Amino acid sequence: MDAVNYLDTVEKLFRYYKHLAEKAVEQLDDHQIHQKHHPEDNSVAIIVGHLIGNMRSRFTDFFTSDGEKSWRDRESEFMDPALNKSQLLKEWEESWKLVFTAIDQARGHPLDAIVFIRNEGHTVLEALQRQLAHYAYHVGQIVFWSKSLAGSDWKSLSIPKGQSAAYNAGKFGGDKSRSFFTDKM
Repeated sequence: MDAVNYLDTVEKLFRYYKHLAEKAVEQLDDHQIHQKHHPEDNSVAIIVGHLIGNMRSRFTDFFTSDGEKSWRDRESEFMDPALNKSQLLKEWEESWKLVFTAIDQARGHPLDAIVFIRNEGHTVLEALQRQLAHYAYHVGQIVFWSKSLAGSDWKSLSIPKGQSAAYNAGKFGGDKSRSFFTDKM
């Protein structure tokens, strides 16, 4: 796979996980995003806040400064933010712009160029993979916790239970040009 194809694919994956988290959070109200099962748990708002802090730190000046910025207060990301859902999602959107800007900038750099995260050298490819895995991990938490909070009102983000056969019939009998990334988005 060449660099252009890799960056196109990684961008699609970041957009996919962004979309999953947004579709999950969309199903919650302002109170639910701050709910915890146990006092030591992270609410959906805390997880989103942590991702916002991580994106801002990692992708601000991606090629020219360490991904762990001196101005980042990671510990405060694990305190419940005093933001409503709309405010939180506005910051979320602004932070994702940094991710996609860095990916666009990567199109002009070799994937084996070195960037730093916590003073540890990573190739651009390794740094993007590291962040993609980290975000997918936390998006899974957001989806799981959102589904639990929404209960019977939950709208599936993938193939709903009991509908696999119908979904597969459509996939194998229909248009083969659609991809997983566009099919569910």
